Amino acid sequence: MTLLLGLLSLTAACGGAEKDMTATSAEAGPAQPVAVWRAEGGFVTATTNALRPPRVVLYSDGLVIADASKQIKLTDAETRQTVASMEKYLAGRPPTAEPKPGAPMVTDLPDTVLGVRGKDGKLLEVRVPALDQLAAFYPKEIVDAKKLMDGLATRATEKGTDYVATRVRVVAEGAESAEGKPAPWPAGVPEPTGTLDPVWQQDLEGAAVSAITKAVPTGEQYGRSLFKTGSGKLFVLSWRYLLPDEQPKGEAQG
Repeated sequence: MTLLLGLLSLTAACGGAEKDMTATSAEAGPAQPVAVWRAEGGFVTATTNALRPPRVVLYSDGLVIADASKQIKLTDAETRQTVASMEKYLAGRPPTAEPKPGAPMVTDLPDTVLGVRGKDGKLLEVRVPALDQLAAFYPKEIVDAKKLMDGLATRATEKGTDYVATRVRVVAEGAESAEGKPAPWPAGVPEPTGTLDPVWQQDLEGAAVSAITKAVPTGEQYGRSLFKTGSGKLFVLSWRYLLPDEQPKGEAQG
């Protein structure tokens, strides 16, 4: 947050960002991601891997969504400066950054993926293995890019409003040995079919969204509860709201 405010102050002192550094205008079409920070890989459960949203996404209209659960709106100036700063930090970086010699071996931790949409309209992404643990072994610009996006995420989490959407991603994980009394399968939500590989997932919209959000309480990260299908199989159901730019997985149900 401090880094972002400092950058905005510098922009004001210099007369604002150059026009060719601006994010894509919302009037030019649907808002699209212009800066992103997400985690990928690592030793996590199959459900977490299927549902894990980006830590934070900045869209071309200034909308910021953190963890698919909180949102804030930046001014046009803040949006432009954030994109310009991310371009500066990530320009010329290889697709996967490597730590300096002497870095300790780190395994089973997620990679940090930082991205920015350049002036050519393409999304430039840089993958950084174990950035939090090996920050001292990576270029300062990469660390600064992470700090900038972290500031947006913190701001959205602490000062933003709840993010809701008309589409959700649902994941069912087999739980035949789970303890506790299962609830009947939510009416209006499709039951898992086919092979769990290793979990079943589907993106839903329409009446099914209301059904799943009412049946499964929202937890700290995802809704999660034990249910029994009509055939007697037990599943733990989890879900989260889809982001505006996320493409459906599986056959959407209305």
